[in-house]
Amino acid sequence: MAKRFGGNRGLTRKTPEMSNTSGRQRKSRCTCRTEEKIACSPSPNSSANTGESSAEHSSGVASEELVYKEPSMYDNLLMTLGSVDAPLADVYKRRQREEEGKSDTDRDEDGSSESLSGPEEESDGEESSLSESERSHAIGSEPKETRNVGIMGQSEDDAYENNEASDTDQEYDLRVDEQSAVNASEVACSFNSHLAYTLSKEELDNLLKKKLKYKVLPSINILNCKWEGTQEYSLEDLSKYPDYGLKLKLYKHWLDLFKTSGGNDFHSSKQILFFSLCNSYQDILHSNKKPFYLKGLEEDSSTMDAYVMHALNHIFRTRSVVKKNDAKLAKLQDIAKEEILSGGGFLDHGFTRPKVLILLPLASIALRVVRRFIQLTPSSHKVNVEHLDRFSNDFGAGSKEDSEDKSVVHDDQKSKSESSKPSDFQVLFGGNNNDHFMIGIKFTRGSIKLYSDFYSSDMIVASPLGLITKIGEAEVEKEKDVDYLSSIEVLIIDHADIIAMQNWSHVNTVVEQLNRLPSKQHGTDVMRIRPWYLDGHAQFYRQTIILASYLNPDINALFNHHCVNYQGKVKSVCEHKGILPKVLLQVRQIYERFNAASVVDADDARLEFFAKKVFPKIKDSIQGGIMLFISSYFEFVRLRNFLKSQNASFCLLGEYTMQSDISRARVWFFEGRRKIMLYTERAHFYHRYKIRGIQNLIIYSLPERKEFYPEIVNMLEGSHNMTCTVLFSRFDQFRLERIVGAASARRMVTSKKDIFAFC
Repeated sequence: MAKRFGGNRGLTRKTPEMSNTSGRQRKSRCTCRTEEKIACSPSPNSSANTGESSAEHSSGVASEELVYKEPSMYDNLLMTLGSVDAPLADVYKRRQREEEGKSDTDRDEDGSSESLSGPEEESDGEESSLSESERSHAIGSEPKETRNVGIMGQSEDDAYENNEASDTDQEYDLRVDEQSAVNASEVACSFNSHLAYTLSKEELDNLLKKKLKYKVLPSINILNCKWEGTQEYSLEDLSKYPDYGLKLKLYKHWLDLFKTSGGNDFHSSKQILFFSLCNSYQDILHSNKKPFYLKGLEEDSSTMDAYVMHALNHIFRTRSVVKKNDAKLAKLQDIAKEEILSGGGFLDHGFTRPKVLILLPLASIALRVVRRFIQLTPSSHKVNVEHLDRFSNDFGAGSKEDSEDKSVVHDDQKSKSESSKPSDFQVLFGGNNNDHFMIGIKFTRGSIKLYSDFYSSDMIVASPLGLITKIGEAEVEKEKDVDYLSSIEVLIIDHADIIAMQNWSHVNTVVEQLNRLPSKQHGTDVMRIRPWYLDGHAQFYRQTIILASYLNPDINALFNHHCVNYQGKVKSVCEHKGILPKVLLQVRQIYERFNAASVVDADDARLEFFAKKVFPKIKDSIQGGIMLFISSYFEFVRLRNFLKSQNASFCLLGEYTMQSDISRARVWFFEGRRKIMLYTERAHFYHRYKIRGIQNLIIYSLPERKEFYPEIVNMLEGSHNMTCTVLFSRFDQFRLERIVGAASARRMVTSKKDIFAFC
């Protein structure tokens, strides 16, 4: 414990092995392991945790440097609690003595030496009192036991789950076999090594600077994408743990389901490869995921299975560590309080219980994800699923709620002739389209409880709007809070591209609310909170996984500025081929580039270019049927105000336009009673209207969703002009790559020419 906090205070110390092991020494042996005994996941600074040399162990001589700084948050907590609790006061005094280099036998000596020889230590241990001897016997084997808690073997986990409350006396006996302890430590998992790592001050400073350099990871080829990362990784590194780092029950159940579904070669499947990437605990941005509603059901399901298993594994391992330590503390009883404070083996809590947060855009997608969570949970842990009927009613859509993904796709394909909407629209919006929901899920030994209280939940599944509502209520009503977001260790944002069509600012607000210090205690045992929570460093341990079908500046900014995991980052990099071949008509597409000094000035430069270069041609023309397609609502408002100032004849079709006004606008535009129509991308996303009467198409700003481009251009069918004009700048490169292809986009933003034509 002392080492975890001492490292941040500038305390550097080398201490010999003592028979009466101090809390600092027990923690040192827990966190400082030799490479020969365990296999740890890569850490940012391999020199952060180093073991003592064999020469120091044999001689028993230690050198010491002590640099005093202000007491840490944890020291202040001990001091405060010690004022009303005598045992805690004794522990605080002992902690001070340890930091000064004194042992328990030096408490009454003023001029004692800070270094003791081996024989002196042994004699001091023999002269200790009976109670001290009993205490030494009770916790003397703790270095080995703490090591087992810190790095749990797979077989050890499952043996414990079969009988959570049973522990043998051998676990607390000084004469426990050394070889068995080493064997238990040899089987590591990324969960333990990730949470047990202690960040140095230098590493914290580097993380706060957010200056990262990405390198191509040629050995990682997952989901047909190239990957870049801030650290060197290979598939061998990611899958080095036994059973891929999964708890044995989860691994066997997943393997059985894979075989039952007709899968072959589980070890090279998309599911296990992406799971291995998730299990590295790096921040992940996969921005080219093919969604289930765009004929990507297999890939989408594989990715979903991977992050579902990763979340389950994180929850189950967290629960296993807590239950084990609860059982040990029940045996230690009277000495438990001191042991918690002086050793690091029982630090297993956050401020609150929820550890996983999953943000999803629609209730129908939440239904799909939660059902998969239930399916992938081992049978012994889901004997009873509470409130399942209520969940199906709230998140389902009548008779469609029981349909499986494949049958939904099949039914939608059959009904193509019955609806003018594209098939992807029917699949995506064919279920419950509610975007305001939030549900807590609790996993116990034999059941899954849906709609559990947020503070007793292991996982929260919510939409950004649902969480924003809770955050707003907490700001207005003092008795309410959102402290259940303070200990999130895994954040998953799936279908981020759909959320971007809703309101991405909600996501930014939610992420900024994560890992803050809570306003209340909420019944948490403060003696068992991990030190990096108390130090306010939880954000550096949180893993964020963002999955989307495309990348936009908002998603990219969130990943760059709000994801600061010390394990590093990895992101997919794809060469887009473009979508122009899907334009079925012989349309002359003219791309006109305007100059903008910065991304901040891009909107003003776009409007100025339109007002000076494009609008005069429209104003002087007697031809109607001019549609202006706009991606952003803010651009829509600015363009609307400009047209009003010019007394132009126009009608509006935006995402906030009333249905009656939409019908009227479409009729007026088709009949030529309105010369110009303003149509937004979000309105097209939610309605997919097919606008009739278009004679001239002007794409004021390119759509974020590439599939919309050919849909909009193909609306020129029946036009006499067959011309499309597109405005763009160098800051539109992401969108441009998805539509014209990566190679053409690079040429268009760097060329000396400003006009480009595609036919």
